[in-house]
Amino acid sequence: MNPHRFLLVSLESELQQILRAVFPHPDIVEAATVSEGLSLWAEASPTLVIVEGNRHTIAPLLEYARQATPPTPVLVIGNKHSVTEAVEIMRAGAADYLTKPVRSNELQAAIVRVLHPSPPPLSPVSHDPFASIISVSPQMNLMKQLAREVASTDATVLITGESGTGKELFAEAIHRSSPRTAGPLVALNCAGIPENLLESELFGYEPGAFTDAKRAKPGRFQLAEGGTLFLDEIGEMSSVAQAKLLRVLENHTIDPLGDTRSHKVNIRIIAATNEDLLAQIKAGRFRLDLYYRLNVYQLRIPPLRERLDDIEPILLIFLERLRKERGCRIKTISPAALSVLHRHTWPGNVRELHNVVEWLTITCKEDVIQPQHLPTSVTTSPTANHQNHAPNPSLLTFGLSFQEMEKKMLEEALEKTSGNVSEASRLLKMTRNTLRYRMAKYHIQ
Repeated sequence: MNPHRFLLVSLESELQQILRAVFPHPDIVEAATVSEGLSLWAEASPTLVIVEGNRHTIAPLLEYARQATPPTPVLVIGNKHSVTEAVEIMRAGAADYLTKPVRSNELQAAIVRVLHPSPPPLSPVSHDPFASIISVSPQMNLMKQLAREVASTDATVLITGESGTGKELFAEAIHRSSPRTAGPLVALNCAGIPENLLESELFGYEPGAFTDAKRAKPGRFQLAEGGTLFLDEIGEMSSVAQAKLLRVLENHTIDPLGDTRSHKVNIRIIAATNEDLLAQIKAGRFRLDLYYRLNVYQLRIPPLRERLDDIEPILLIFLERLRKERGCRIKTISPAALSVLHRHTWPGNVRELHNVVEWLTITCKEDVIQPQHLPTSVTTSPTANHQNHAPNPSLLTFGLSFQEMEKKMLEEALEKTSGNVSEASRLLKMTRNTLRYRMAKYHIQ
């Protein structure tokens, strides 16, 4: 017998059939409109509401569900490719969001997620490529769902977001979830290659194309044949390379330098940027026609400060990995320390959080992270209220970077033990192999 009662607000008979197939003995109250659903609410006493519509038509129902006692979760079925719509609906209080057409396995998985929410395990065992993107927040779960949907297509994807939010993780997961997963994933950071070399890196060249071109070299487009080309920091691409990229997107052909023939390519393009491309267009630094070609399907990865619920699970995952790699003793974080992290603005996003955890594995000698263990870069954040605990007298106070601080700690430990690696590893509470690895990393003899 089904312990849950569903209020289904939809005119789609197919959706009703799918729901009944997912739950062979369902307890469902059906309504054709939102107003009818609200009038049937008392009779239905729903544990879950499933509603089809847009953010304007379902707004009264979302508000009613939020004020109900207890609050009732709402699963929304919306229109495909409406990213803005999905974000607005999630912000309005929806527990989850699916797009039409809905498959039975998707609906069943969404209902289970909504009715039985649980944080991800510390060691997720999953064949889902998106499982590596740790999140419990509705904002990130929505982005993962939208990315899963576009992964099954061959559409060009533009991933936007601040540095350190995980844009490259999304690109990799989209590729691994796509029909192109057997093909290569080739990445190119457009900001990391000098402008005069970017064209040859993208399109390749033939012998004699320029001085020192002794032999042919395939470009990234050719290397990605049958797979995906990930162009990171696309906003840094030169105007000449932008024009050539536009032609590839339009005609699926490339012209290697020094070659008189055009070559067909079979690739998917995923681009990413932390720049405001519309502002770049206004400033004349980015082509409007290229923007439209890239912006077929856009995913905006929210910064960490907009999804504070994700801090703890991400931190715990980082800790688990570092325990295995380095043998650190930290197991968890105290509520007080977590509160400090929630008040930090996280300008470096997840990458900054990872650096903080790495720093803690060196400096914290206890099982539980307390506020006084946190680096001053976090505790002295403009939004952090650090009056209740003493500032951490860390080396970061003196402006040292993480790498400089780590190297200094290793050198001091080795000096105190007269170069005895075993004694220094015990002093630093890390294994000998870990210490030797870090010594080699910083060229410490």
